[in-house]
Amino acid sequence: MDEAPRLVLVLTENWTLVDPEDPGALVALAREAEAAGIDAVMLSEHVVLGPGSASEGLMANPREYALPGNQDPATPWPSSIVLLSAIAQATTRLRLVAGAIIAPLRHPLLLARELGTLDLLSRGRLVVLPTVSWHREEYDALGVDFARRGKLLDEHLRVWERVWGESPAGFDGEDYPFEPVWFEPKAFRPDGPRLWFGGSSVHPALVRRLVGHGHGFNPLGRMSDAELDQLARSLRAAGREPTEVEMVGGIRGTFPDEESTADLAAAVDDSLPEQLGRGFTSFCFKPNQYIDDVAEWGDLCREAVSRVNDAAERNGGVAAARRAWAAAGSRA
Repeated sequence: MDEAPRLVLVLTENWTLVDPEDPGALVALAREAEAAGIDAVMLSEHVVLGPGSASEGLMANPREYALPGNQDPATPWPSSIVLLSAIAQATTRLRLVAGAIIAPLRHPLLLARELGTLDLLSRGRLVVLPTVSWHREEYDALGVDFARRGKLLDEHLRVWERVWGESPAGFDGEDYPFEPVWFEPKAFRPDGPRLWFGGSSVHPALVRRLVGHGHGFNPLGRMSDAELDQLARSLRAAGREPTEVEMVGGIRGTFPDEESTADLAAAVDDSLPEQLGRGFTSFCFKPNQYIDDVAEWGDLCREAVSRVNDAAERNGGVAAARRAWAAAGSRA
């Protein structure tokens, strides 16, 4: 039997459903999502927001995804690492996706300690999407050079690889050098948590990070066939098969107006066939795009699992999607 597609529930950003002063409610909703068959929950983060967070204008419908430049500076962003730790203790199977972890805002040893402990606590269920993010005022508030954020992230990845490996470990980097130290306990896996990478385009730094460190690709928006082919060719050039990388797409609802929810059935039918045909097998969705009553949460999760499974079956299943991704890079 073909495996089922995986659903990644975006747990932050459900502000129209959950009181931002009650993060415990998100823990309860994560537990309910696990019972409904959801594969993973994703929490994103900001430490602070400045006025520029709304530089592109506020989202027209409050149920939209939070994107660069469309957020009210007062948008609530609880600590994803702390919240995922609580969810780890309340669940047994659910994967925990720390999406958009803004690595350059911390020291890599400190972040490796927090992420490694969370991976150990959850017995290997942690997925981390490290990013440089986009909000200059956040970097300014924390005293970190925004212009060097890409180089800082690259050193983070190298430090994590060292300290999640054997002890003692040292690092001869430009920004975070340190003499050999012991880092114990390690993460649950010998090579640390699973790492996803994403972005709005397939640029050289993204390719380098994904090829060198990544286990999943979660782009922001639709990538072209040429970009996916480039990524597949780069993986093969490094001795990796494209199918080693989990392809994570998404379901986004279309709102009839600024006050109403979207239709889940239409969102799945509009999103899934094309993405499956290009190799995507995991899909993010955000519940408050489709409901306004949190009491409907469990039913919505079950409906989403059923509709995505049915759509995959109608379009050749996950196996066909994997074949499509395995063939990427060989197109003329």
